[in-house]
Amino acid sequence: MVFDGDTDTDRHALERLERDMIGWLTTVTPDGQPQTFPIWFLWDDGEALIYSDRRAKRNANIAVNPRVSLHLNDNGQGGDVVILEGEARIDEATAPVPGNPAYLVKYGAWINEHLTSAEEMATVYNVPIRIRPTRGRAFGA
Repeated sequence: MVFDGDTDTDRHALERLERDMIGWLTTVTPDGQPQTFPIWFLWDDGEALIYSDRRAKRNANIAVNPRVSLHLNDNGQGGDVVILEGEARIDEATAPVPGNPAYLVKYGAWINEHLTSAEEMATVYNVPIRIRPTRGRAFGA
């Protein structure tokens, strides 16, 4: 666990990982170009879980190079920074969106507003990616 909760900074970082709705995932193309894209994520048992669009290039990027970074928005003035570095993997054992109660609690209203239903979301966002953090940085809270 990169944030163990022993310090105020770690506790704050964990709170943000639980509650923030948008993160920024950076993967690297086979030719070395970083690509960053906003994603929805669930902090799940010490890992970040993302349901990736089946058409997203990040899926192929991760297959070639599993090293990624995930960062949360700052406070608009360069403070309250939370960054994870880690190894991503496609996890076919993860339940799809309609079968993930914690994900539905966090994103259910957004899913209904933007994608009609969890079942519809699962037809496109059906590549579960888990990120196991190897390093975490948080500061400026």
